[in-house]
Amino acid sequence: MKIIDSKSLGNVIRARRKELHYTQQDISDNTGYSISFLSDLENGKPTAEIGRAIDVVNLLGLDIMIKERKS
Repeated sequence: MKIIDSKSLGNVIRARRKELHYTQQDISDNTGYSISFLSDLENGKPTAEIGRAIDVVNLLGLDIMIKERKS
């Protein structure tokens, strides 16, 4: 899936969390991040911290790949 903005990243994170039957509380317990941060991340808040977002992505078993655009 192509991630084009914080909203699409949040949607992928939410979908994967639900696919794994994790609650936001489960993720919070494993990362130490607040439920309000996780909610902001899943809702695409553009100011969510990228380092924390990557931690959540990794916990959920997702990969982030950066690919050069062809111009």
